[in-house]
Amino acid sequence: MLAPDSFKSTLTAARAAEAMAEGFRRVRPDVVTERLPQADGGEGTLDTVLAARTDAAVRTTTVTLPGGPRTARWLMLDDGTAIVELADCCGLPLIGTADPAGADSAPLGTVLREALRASARRIVVGLGGSASTDGGAGCLRELGLRTTGPDDRDVPPGGAGLAVVTSVDTTNLLAPPPDGVLLLCDVDAPLFGPRGAAAVFAPQKGAGPELVRFLDSALRRWADLAGGAPDAPGAGAAGGIGYGLSSYWRATMTSGARYLSELSGLPGRVPGAALVVTGEGRHDEQSYTGKVTGHVVRLAQRHRVPAAVIAGAVATERAGVTMVSLTDLAGSEREAMERPEHHLRRAAERLAAGLTA
Repeated sequence: MLAPDSFKSTLTAARAAEAMAEGFRRVRPDVVTERLPQADGGEGTLDTVLAARTDAAVRTTTVTLPGGPRTARWLMLDDGTAIVELADCCGLPLIGTADPAGADSAPLGTVLREALRASARRIVVGLGGSASTDGGAGCLRELGLRTTGPDDRDVPPGGAGLAVVTSVDTTNLLAPPPDGVLLLCDVDAPLFGPRGAAAVFAPQKGAGPELVRFLDSALRRWADLAGGAPDAPGAGAAGGIGYGLSSYWRATMTSGARYLSELSGLPGRVPGAALVVTGEGRHDEQSYTGKVTGHVVRLAQRHRVPAAVIAGAVATERAGVTMVSLTDLAGSEREAMERPEHHLRRAAERLAAGLTA
């Protein structure tokens, strides 16, 4: 069973699974390799659903990004469920130059508004991979929320706007769909504090220590106005979008890795596997706090099925799990990233050689 996540900036989950399958076939052509590419709500969420559901129709919406317009994809299922991937609307790789204070979640709101216009009964939002730390204010603004400062003017976009907001007007806020909104989270972070959206994730978006403190303070200000549950697990997901949509749109949060694995049928297929292989760009302690690899490993161990992780880099080990580092295999990080499929095939060959007949 091959159930990898995407390898960020190098391979989609589907391409990673295919490279692994090729490696197994080279050494053990007698072994059946089943591919079930996975996602956790971040990059690759739509592709995982498309691979799992024949009733998923692709829709597109034009969104505005700093570099210009972009066509964002989203899905509509036969039962009226719309599935939206934040990473495909306004993910960090899409915005060009990082702007941790000014980056905004408005493009996500544009797609959510379009899903409402298409009469979606329920909306599922994958929250991973955001570029912003704006508490979801930009997204909500596109849905009709108004945030103003001391002079009753609209505040600037991004986390910088949260630092000066004094009033929130929900008069024109669109209602959520009748069957609700589900947020797929890949982290359990609260909105603010040492484990919050700014402290943990803003540095990955280009923020230095001083800006991290500024953004954390801005998120606290946002929470004072919005109320809600800033300490809830997942409130800090996607720069606080989890908090914003749960506070103003009554959205509920769940594990993206678990939701998408169930959608793909992975839990029912693991018990019959001889080996479960998962993978990602970097395997570390965060992999066991809502990410795909941690979820797949736990699922395999629950059914006493051998598990292996192939990762670009391995920073943490787990008892009973075989770890293969592409960086170690390739001899350098640069070589591993320049030829990821080649080294994934090599890693799979190594695992295949260890399989018993």
